Amino acid sequence: MLREIVLDTETTGMDPADGHRIIEIGCVELVNHLPTGKTFHQYINPEREVDAGAVAVHGIKTEFLKDKPTFAEIVAPFMDFCEGATMVIHNAEFDVKFLNAELKPFGYKPIKLTEVVDTLLMARKKFPGSPANLDALCRRFGVDLSARELHGALLDAQLLADVYLELLGGRQHGLGLGQEKTIQAEDGAQVYIKSKKDRPYREPRIFPPSEEELGEHKKMVAGLKESLW
Repeated sequence: MLREIVLDTETTGMDPADGHRIIEIGCVELVNHLPTGKTFHQYINPEREVDAGAVAVHGIKTEFLKDKPTFAEIVAPFMDFCEGATMVIHNAEFDVKFLNAELKPFGYKPIKLTEVVDTLLMARKKFPGSPANLDALCRRFGVDLSARELHGALLDAQLLADVYLELLGGRQHGLGLGQEKTIQAEDGAQVYIKSKKDRPYREPRIFPPSEEELGEHKKMVAGLKESLW
């Protein structure tokens, strides 16, 4: 069984080396590349101010976080949720350095970038020279962005899960049977794939054997030796 956790974070600023902290974690569980419906989502009190530049990105203000649990209070359930799974992160270097800074005081082993699936690197390899941010990839693959006015960890993790499955080559076989689909080629062209609903129904055609064919069949059967029937 392949278990993956698609993860996103929001933070007070750009670098934990400057004292910035995680203020939101969102995770989506995949098993064998299928969403299970299980998620982990938590706002976190960073015990410091949120930079104005960060607020402009995610809209989460210091006042909103003051009654939320600290990272120390949520680290155990968060790590339990992720235990044994491969993390899938967009621009993994950013999130991993924050996660490791938060985990260090509690004695957890640091997360290794080499053991994380970075969808940013996947996208750059698959579509060289094209925009590879999450918004651009959602538009490329037709993933609905209507709910994304600002960044949010759980919403972004859910969008990233859809993008990740597309980067792997499309959603799990059989999930979209009978549905129309528009795909985008690497050159940006839109390609429309017809579904079964688009095809006109045709009555099955019957081809009965001729008398000559029936006669030849009887001769063949009569000549069989040691048949099973």
